[in-house]
Amino acid sequence: MEFLKKLIETPGVPGREERVREVIKAEIKGLFDDVRVDAMGNMICRKRPGRKSGKPPLKVLIACHIDEIGFYVRHIDDNGFLRVQNVGGFDTRNLFARRVLVQGKKDLVGVLNPAGRPIHIATDEEKKKTYTVGEFFVDLFMPKTKVEKLVCIGDPVTLLQTFEEIGDVVTGKCLDNRAATWVAINAIRKVANKSPYEIYYAATVQEEVGCRGAGPTTFGIEPDVGIALDTTLCCDTPGIEKNESITAFGKGVALKIMDGRSISHRGLLDEFAAVAEKKKIPYQLEVLPLGGTDAATIQQAGIGRRTITISIPTRYIHTITEAEHKKDLHAAIDLLAAWLAA
Repeated sequence: MEFLKKLIETPGVPGREERVREVIKAEIKGLFDDVRVDAMGNMICRKRPGRKSGKPPLKVLIACHIDEIGFYVRHIDDNGFLRVQNVGGFDTRNLFARRVLVQGKKDLVGVLNPAGRPIHIATDEEKKKTYTVGEFFVDLFMPKTKVEKLVCIGDPVTLLQTFEEIGDVVTGKCLDNRAATWVAINAIRKVANKSPYEIYYAATVQEEVGCRGAGPTTFGIEPDVGIALDTTLCCDTPGIEKNESITAFGKGVALKIMDGRSISHRGLLDEFAAVAEKKKIPYQLEVLPLGGTDAATIQQAGIGRRTITISIPTRYIHTITEAEHKKDLHAAIDLLAAWLAA
């Protein structure tokens, strides 16, 4: 779990994923035959087939986006407070009284709060107010002259949260989608030299702002099969009807039938389900009404690709308390490895 801890505690907003790439590079030494970073920042790792199948090997792309929702500094006011622009979708109810990491000339810890009166002196109407991201500010507790020496417009800002293991569960920020890289690397290690496929693991960028990195990745590889490995909603918690839960916690990896941007290839869906049943790997089927993954971009690139999304059920997505069951994480590793070795 040390690799997963490093992944989710490392900052990397869309467009500034370089620190995350360095963590992955250090972990995968010797695993792949070649590693490159394209002009957009996608890290693409290729592993030659481990065994011959008697026919040209299929190219399999496993896309795992490594960016996280966060902010860019857009303004420094006269008192040294930072105003920020979000990159990715936040529910602002989850942003009150948060610690943040401002990645300026050096890393700076600040606190994020909305402008306005505290509850002790707020009016009844003010207590009911719903804040927009634009109303939040970062306090670095420094005068403007000092702030401007350390922070520039465009510096990235991420929420601060440590990785924790709570029994059979892991929790922290940006398990969406760093957990996918942890799964992919462990699955590729597990399959070792048993796969007949030419495997491409891609740490894609800028997914949280429109699945942007997966397009150039796909055009550069021209895979036969695309697998987007991502998280999905697990809403089996109080206040939500059972029919809206999407997935169940601890009940296995999810095979996505559809979401708001893609419909998985039926043949691939059947293949993965058959492997799961044969190997007795727990899995569940997922229909997500809204949202999307890199699968949508991969599926539509060039002449079109057979594509599927494999999902890790995650409670409290897009908060700093995202949570995943270890059973689901290991089921994802086992299923991906078993399919790659089939």
